Amino acid sequence: MAEKGNFKLGAWAFIIGLILAIIIAIVSGPVTPQWAIIVLAVLGIIVGLLNVTAAEVQKFLIAAIAFLLSFKSLGDVLTTLAGGWTGIGTFFTLLSVFMAPAAAVVAIKALFALAKS
Repeated sequence: MAEKGNFKLGAWAFIIGLILAIIIAIVSGPVTPQWAIIVLAVLGIIVGLLNVTAAEVQKFLIAAIAFLLSFKSLGDVLTTLAGGWTGIGTFFTLLSVFMAPAAAVVAIKALFALAKS
């Protein structure tokens, strides 16, 4: 993890990504602005680059794969339970936009580590 004093850029990128996904889902409804997707994707890349150590790669990738596979269905279920409010589905879509680049970066880092050994 990238640390400078008590400031942890990767951890802050993760927190900001989650909060931003919540706010955008509440405000935008079913139509997500393009800038939001770009910002969340960039934050996901930052998380993937800075937040996951070599010892955490396997656990992170398993968790990311499980979440990415379940986000759409979970969003549909919770949208139905919330009386059709589409903000929940949008939130889970935004989370997948946030997590997919992080998982891709970590997977690429893992492939390079395997290629070196």
